[in-house]
Amino acid sequence: MTAVVWLRHDLRVRDNPALFNAAKAGQGVIAVYVHCDAYVRLHTIAPVQLDFVRRHLQIIAKDLASLNIPLRVIRVQKPVEIAPELLRVAQTFDAEYFYFNAEYPLNELNRDLAVNQLLRDNGILVKRCHDRCMVPPGMIRNGQGEPYKVFTAFKKKWLQTMMPVAISPLGLPAKQPLVSAFVSASEDEINQLFAAQTLRDLSLLWPAGEDEACRRLDVFVEKSLTDYQDRRDFPAIDGTSSLSPYFAVGSLSPRQALSAVLAYTHGDWDGGNAGANCWISELIWREFYQHVAVDYPQVCKRKAMQAHTEAFPWRYDPALFSAWCEGKTGIPIVDAAMRQLSNTGWMHNRLRMVVAMFLTKNCQIDWRWGEDYFMSQLIDGEFTANNGGWQWSASTGTDAAPYFRIFNPISQSERFDPNGDFIRKWLPELAYLSNKQIHNPPAMSSYPRPIVDLSASRKETIALFAKLPALAH
Repeated sequence: MTAVVWLRHDLRVRDNPALFNAAKAGQGVIAVYVHCDAYVRLHTIAPVQLDFVRRHLQIIAKDLASLNIPLRVIRVQKPVEIAPELLRVAQTFDAEYFYFNAEYPLNELNRDLAVNQLLRDNGILVKRCHDRCMVPPGMIRNGQGEPYKVFTAFKKKWLQTMMPVAISPLGLPAKQPLVSAFVSASEDEINQLFAAQTLRDLSLLWPAGEDEACRRLDVFVEKSLTDYQDRRDFPAIDGTSSLSPYFAVGSLSPRQALSAVLAYTHGDWDGGNAGANCWISELIWREFYQHVAVDYPQVCKRKAMQAHTEAFPWRYDPALFSAWCEGKTGIPIVDAAMRQLSNTGWMHNRLRMVVAMFLTKNCQIDWRWGEDYFMSQLIDGEFTANNGGWQWSASTGTDAAPYFRIFNPISQSERFDPNGDFIRKWLPELAYLSNKQIHNPPAMSSYPRPIVDLSASRKETIALFAKLPALAH
């Protein structure tokens, strides 16, 4: 075997640069997946996402086998064991080359550097491909050669960079010579990887596999893309792509998504299809937060992107936080959203902003508590997107608007769930209320009173932000 491919958050065979390039020579490829128990604890990976990965591995093992590429799976306890185990695999199969697709957060970067160093020291050529970003971090800079802190300027430069480029996702890797001695990991071996973790199966809601990801992409583009901008903010409507879990585990690539949009618009990036333009913006947001993680590595160390906001006097109130987690805040749209999360492993994007601002701006709870809780629940949890969204909502990150941007959850509810359909679905105890009352119910024994005063807490938070050192002068 001449090449090893290390799979991580890229669980697909099509448009997989590491796999495609490794297979080019046609001299034999082996794929390997490493599960690290300590990483699950350190990175707060949701049980539902672990199960999603497990189900994807069982599918990709068969897809790879059809290309005569066996999949080996390895379980380790600690991150320091990863590099030696990968070296052992490479040496077992006399591999000359070792391929992987880049990951950008700091822990992953340091892990990959350790693997690269050990393999190169042992005469194995390591090749790192870019996959999760269409424009690799470091390539987008302003006129002074500095990274962007604000999305709008980043997006403009990103589009200038990408629009002249032909977007051509890679096809299937070349089928390899049959090596009968090597077989793919069995279902039992894959299941054993996760023996130390609690899993939560949501396979009816979220079927696994790149075929399912591509099917969902096709349905979204054909049926919902044009209306995406008009419908995406209404949680009672199926107006989003629901592709984020597949992006998270890498069974769908951003190139495949963008290519599908451009095929639909006949190559028009910014023309008359407002829905397509809006969804392309969302793809760019994904990339932006990955660039932020590289350019501002403090965000990977549980620090605010805007350093002066570390002085904000966050509250550490477990009872208040628990009420938010359990959907018992007394604010119906917040509680309905939190119940959607706990039941489905997913939350509508508009509601992610609403509940995050409520926790950080009204309850004044440290955004890091919310960030961790989301990662413990989300099937689409990705460090960069989750951290970026929480810091944006808490006004510690990339939000260009001043700190006094604070969503009123009741106004958001009235605007984006006007008839209360979403609230009624997840809070059936409020179903009998009128369309007007349901957003802000009268006092009743069956539903809690609001845990904070929205108006008073808003004013207090604005005053506290105004006193922070960098803003006070």
